[in-house]
Amino acid sequence: MQTFGAEFAVPPGYLNTPSIGIPPSHVADAVAEAVERWRRGEARPSDFDEPVARTRAGFGALIGVPAERVAIGASVSQLIANVAAGLPDGASVLVAGNDFTSVTFPFAAQAYRGVKVTEVPLAELTERVGGHDLVAVSVVQSADGTQIDLDRLRAAAEAADAAVLLDVTQAAGWQPLDLGWADWVVCAGYKWLLAPRGAAWMAVHPRALERATPVAANWYAGEDRWQTVYGLPLRLADGTRSLDLSPAWLSFVGAAASLDYLGSLDLSAVRAHCVGLADSLLEALGSPGQGSAIVSLDADAGKVAEAGIVAGTRAGRQRFGFHLYNTPDDVERVISTFR
Repeated sequence: MQTFGAEFAVPPGYLNTPSIGIPPSHVADAVAEAVERWRRGEARPSDFDEPVARTRAGFGALIGVPAERVAIGASVSQLIANVAAGLPDGASVLVAGNDFTSVTFPFAAQAYRGVKVTEVPLAELTERVGGHDLVAVSVVQSADGTQIDLDRLRAAAEAADAAVLLDVTQAAGWQPLDLGWADWVVCAGYKWLLAPRGAAWMAVHPRALERATPVAANWYAGEDRWQTVYGLPLRLADGTRSLDLSPAWLSFVGAAASLDYLGSLDLSAVRAHCVGLADSLLEALGSPGQGSAIVSLDADAGKVAEAGIVAGTRAGRQRFGFHLYNTPDDVERVISTFR
């Protein structure tokens, strides 16, 4: 299908973007071409510096921060581990109950040195910030698409002098974002950013840089990456790049192409499309819209599959995600399972 200026080979009924996003054809082609160069022995390590740099700029543009603030990695949990390891002994972290564990586990793993993680219902999070050193939360919840009130969170964190870490994995790509105020913003690329798995990013506010520990210090994070491949002393780059992980090359080739594409779109129009479909589904079933691209329903998984729908099962419910390549026909397919 052709939509939003790109071609997608997505079958009707694919509503599983919160698990795996489907790339535009030109993004998949870019990865295939890189595989062919690898197959023919034409690839060189330095060839991949340019696409990595494009992804820093592309991700930064999506969340409203400059490219120099962006570190690269392979997964959200690996990037958050740098933040968790940098917490002082006995620090207090506030998280939302039932948030995705890549957000919470890196902090819980610090319990041996007294770091305390407190779970509260998402609806209460902004009222419970006081007394905590850090708040870590997904902007859009993976299980059901519920969103945190970012303005209230920012105000509460500033009043309590608490740092804020945001996971935008289920938000970036369909939701316009302006998060330059947050201490850390992390994201995996293989869902709404339509990139291969193995590319992830973390934007770091300058005030927060010294509070992170490079737990996976490596040659790629060196001050001159092609001169830090052997021997001591430790000589990491100044700034956010000190937190880089050596990139999964093919993943970043695809991510560069997908972020270039998403960066060319009007994200307000993208949000209107995605949320419009999701809310129309809820309204057709007698519920108010929730302004999210993700919908969670008590639906019969067997009927969902029989209707030709690909969805996820999360927290005992069927989860449906609406992205660029979804249409009103997909909404009708879901509605049909309730008849």
